[in-house]
Amino acid sequence: MTLKPEPTAPFPLVQYALRVLETVSGHGDGITDAQISRETGLPLGHLTSLLLTLRREGYVEQIADGAYVIGASLLLLGSGAARKQALEERLQRLLAQLRDSVGAAVYISRYVDGEVRVTQYADGPLTPAVNEWVDFRSSAHASAVGKCLLAQLDRDGRRDHLSRHKTPRLTSRTITDEKALFSRLDSQPATVPMLDLQEYAVGTVCAAVPLTAGASAGCLALSLPIQDAYRLREAADTLNRQAAPVLLSLAL
Repeated sequence: MTLKPEPTAPFPLVQYALRVLETVSGHGDGITDAQISRETGLPLGHLTSLLLTLRREGYVEQIADGAYVIGASLLLLGSGAARKQALEERLQRLLAQLRDSVGAAVYISRYVDGEVRVTQYADGPLTPAVNEWVDFRSSAHASAVGKCLLAQLDRDGRRDHLSRHKTPRLTSRTITDEKALFSRLDSQPATVPMLDLQEYAVGTVCAAVPLTAGASAGCLALSLPIQDAYRLREAADTLNRQAAPVLLSLAL
């Protein structure tokens, strides 16, 4: 599987954040924002808002003299099996917060070994998860999750996927023609949420935004019952704005 070349990263904040965290971790006694700016090359104006985000997420802390040190959230990630568990627990907390913020079930999905996989999700009594009436692995052409992941692949990667998974019509809105599907994927701006307007299932609308970390295609998605479709675009925009902490957790 090969990712498409990206002319611009959907979330440059994450790349800058990793650079800042690497710099802070190299100064156990603390480092000032001015020194971080010098060592990373990031302007102080951009760095100030980034440090606020990292403090809010617990990745850095500010000590008495105003210098920054590595925060508890990063230290708790640990290594090995403990790191994996800590990361999953942190992602689940972030998903629960997102669920409550957007008022919808939310999902993390990855493209792993040529298959669409929903790796974590958060739903609730008032925010039910979508009914997986057709395996997500076999319906990438129809779901927001699947289309968002396919959009991150190059054409050979997409063709390989469709050679193993056909494109049956799931609803009257499903795109079944490969040429039309690829055209839809190619015309999708990376920073605009991918929508599913009852293409996967009648009665459900969905949106997904890319979470590309390194060589792995991923996405963050939400689903709403059709009676709440009027909230879809606003919820999708909120999801897009709040995706950076999730991507940062995946990148660490």
